[in-house]
Amino acid sequence: MDFMEQVLDARTAANSLKLKDTETRNNALLAMSEALLDNIDGILEANKIDLANAKDIPEVMVKRLELTKEKIISIAKDIVNVVKLDDPIGNILADYTAASGIRIQKISVPLGVIGVVYESRPNVSVDIATLCIKSGNACLLKGGKEAFVTNKKLVDIIQNAIKDYIDPKSVQLIGDNSREVVQKLITLRGYIDLVVPRGSKGLINYVTENTKVPYIETGAGVCHIYVDESADINMALKIIENAKLSNPAVCNAVECILVNSKVKDTVLTGIKDMFKDKVVLNGDETVKEVIDCNLIKDYGNEYDGLFLDLKVVDNLDEAISHIEKYGTHHSDAIISKNEANIEKFLNTIDSACVYVNASTRFSDGGCFGMGAELGISTQKLHARGPMALKEMTTYKYKIYGHGEIR
Repeated sequence: MDFMEQVLDARTAANSLKLKDTETRNNALLAMSEALLDNIDGILEANKIDLANAKDIPEVMVKRLELTKEKIISIAKDIVNVVKLDDPIGNILADYTAASGIRIQKISVPLGVIGVVYESRPNVSVDIATLCIKSGNACLLKGGKEAFVTNKKLVDIIQNAIKDYIDPKSVQLIGDNSREVVQKLITLRGYIDLVVPRGSKGLINYVTENTKVPYIETGAGVCHIYVDESADINMALKIIENAKLSNPAVCNAVECILVNSKVKDTVLTGIKDMFKDKVVLNGDETVKEVIDCNLIKDYGNEYDGLFLDLKVVDNLDEAISHIEKYGTHHSDAIISKNEANIEKFLNTIDSACVYVNASTRFSDGGCFGMGAELGISTQKLHARGPMALKEMTTYKYKIYGHGEIR
């Protein structure tokens, strides 16, 4: 199908979808969930084709690309979890009578058409479709060519499942895999209401630097954990292990550990032993005095893999300065028992998610009780952190009068 034809169809579908009631949209989602479970074998066959063709892409992208039966079952369950959430549209956010006598209501409404540009992860196709249907938005999906066969299979299943409830063109996969179509998508002001890039730093930068459409920046995740001098060391090591190893390929995995100089020997040795033959450790001369590691050229690295940067700092202020210089305002944590240091860290670090004695891996819509997320926003307008249903709405004013004039 012609790209502009898809865009116009999405606009029409969005106008229809916003009028559908909660039950209808939820029924469409339940049908989606059942259809995915009924088509597991077909989805896996499509995924095998993409994996067989994935010869020239990084290993981290291959891992994100791969689906299993268990993953598909989990994806289907996540749809049901979203169904259980409150409807984010049609809510009265304010209701009052002005001095003039007119009654003013502020009502949550869908954004309209959301274009999402992403790489590798076919589960994102289902996540986005789910959130968009629940929030009354149509979506145009521009997945990477490395996952095209899988994405097409998923969207075909979704469209067939929802057709009895809503316009199936509420969810569309853009068939053109050229870079030119991305440029078209992100400049269609008036047709696309929001663009969300998800993927590599290069992809995000390209979209944010060239778009003419409002966008949400799901920025890079250079996440830090600072181990304070008062920290419970066993707790710190357990959190660091989880933040690095539970899934190294995601944006909320830790990339740099800052260690207070008073506990450096114990913490760095513990990290070295814990990650032996698992994670490549990088550090400066001070770190190398304690443990064997690669000498680092510079900090601020997002590896999305089994690499970890280490640095010794003398105090909390030095840790904060390092995070502000090298971080990406995504997710940062302090491990500490010192209440004053904890409060200073929480109030000073300008990141979307700031943790105390917990893993950065919790920066996730599901973990936050949002069902799923469109992405993790590192900007401040209009969404920050996990962008889920409420952040996928805007509002309008309904004004009721009795003949009032100004």
